[in-house]
Amino acid sequence: MPIPVGLHSLFVIMLTAAVTPLVVARLPGLKIPEVVLLIIFGIIVGPQALDIANFDSSISLVANFGLGMLFFLAGFELDRAIMVGQYGRAAAGAWLVSTALSLGVVGLLDADGFVRAFLPIAIALTTTALGVLLPMLRDAGEHRGPFGRAMLANGAVGELFPIIAISVFLSRRGTWAALALLLVFGALAYAVSRIATGLLGRSISELIQRGSETSSQTTVRFAVLLLVALLLASGRLGPDATLGAFAAGIVLRVALPDGDHALEHKLNGLAFGFFIPAFFVVSGMQLDIDSILKDPARMLVFFVLMVAMRGLPVLVIFRRWFPGTEALRMALYSATGLPLIVAITAIGLQTGVMRPDNAAALVGAGLLTVIILPMTAWLIPHRAVDVAPDVTAEIVPATE
Repeated sequence: MPIPVGLHSLFVIMLTAAVTPLVVARLPGLKIPEVVLLIIFGIIVGPQALDIANFDSSISLVANFGLGMLFFLAGFELDRAIMVGQYGRAAAGAWLVSTALSLGVVGLLDADGFVRAFLPIAIALTTTALGVLLPMLRDAGEHRGPFGRAMLANGAVGELFPIIAISVFLSRRGTWAALALLLVFGALAYAVSRIATGLLGRSISELIQRGSETSSQTTVRFAVLLLVALLLASGRLGPDATLGAFAAGIVLRVALPDGDHALEHKLNGLAFGFFIPAFFVVSGMQLDIDSILKDPARMLVFFVLMVAMRGLPVLVIFRRWFPGTEALRMALYSATGLPLIVAITAIGLQTGVMRPDNAAALVGAGLLTVIILPMTAWLIPHRAVDVAPDVTAEIVPATE
């Protein structure tokens, strides 16, 4: 019986994913984020080094689903109260300032010939890797309390708003057509959320919950069905698939407003045990190292711009609630980006609006942010500060 296409590469990818946490555990001193080693090991096993794992259609499907799971879990972590409270409004304001600064600076680089079609690069500089940061914040216990709520607000805005910008401005259909399709997709996602919420009051919900702890694993199956359905819908209607994944997570949160710890545990096991590490290893396999080595200064320029364009507005705006070093730590976390940068560069290369050297330099800069910024934020002395709770009094629970 012949070996299925891609199975050898999948074995190497999963061997890499399995070994990586063991390597992290053995590292002395300060731990490097696991995602960094996954990408580095992906470079090593990929075509540009050992060439023992290759990228084909089957591996592409696994990696793309891993990217979808990353944004799905980020959407599921999103709390509506955070988004509409004072932290959410401040995070939206910080992102808008970041976008204005980024458009101005990258526009100047475009006029100088440093970049081509500055819009995708400008969007990439405003992203936050909430899906990457969440495991780090959880491990450090910083996802709770006022700091955690503010950080989640910045992370959610730094993922959701760039995704919308990608879907509208980088679409091949034209801006107005893409905006119309985005509104259609939003209406579809809202309809799905209402249907899912309605099911909770019916007998079918009891059947789903009853099978959740059996071999049927009904809650996990329906959650994955929701993810695939909105991924498919986003692909058909035009918005980027990352928006579909993020929307699927939000829909699941609407359907389960109080959460479901058992379901979250299972989804985390499925995502971080297989799909998400595969995505990062494959991202390393695809990274154009030659372009980075030929012009490392380009990568450093993008790294500095990411810290300045994304971090400075967060630092200035959130100092109101987080004095001392806490706002600085939040700014460093917020400037950490990678998954969306990978997605933006892929779209830019597919549409021909981004040069390969800039795409590689952007991904390399995103990798540097994941390596440097969270560890720097963690090394900064933690200060206990008295902060006002997030004001969400204007939120009135919906009544039946």
